[in-house]
Amino acid sequence: MATTKVTFTLDQISLQRLQDAADQLSVAKSEIVREAIMEFHDRLGRLSERERAAMLRTFDEMLPRIAPRSTAAVDRELAQVRRARKAGGRRTPSGLK
Repeated sequence: MATTKVTFTLDQISLQRLQDAADQLSVAKSEIVREAIMEFHDRLGRLSERERAAMLRTFDEMLPRIAPRSTAAVDRELAQVRRARKAGGRRTPSGLK
């Protein structure tokens, strides 16, 4: 595979982690960067572990706020909404009376 030399600016922590990984695996830093880019690219469009945890926290916070209703009550409300839509919805624009 042909390679191209590029320049990146890294903070000290990232640079130290890169060096540690290269030392532990006995490979060039450029190999670590290539592998990291491939893995990052493969994860595009998927939630990170941090994002997934945040969404689960939000779900856990919101779930108790959902009013408990029977299936029959939900079905009645949906039927009302459907009837209103079939009847043309509101006769006056919202806010005007």
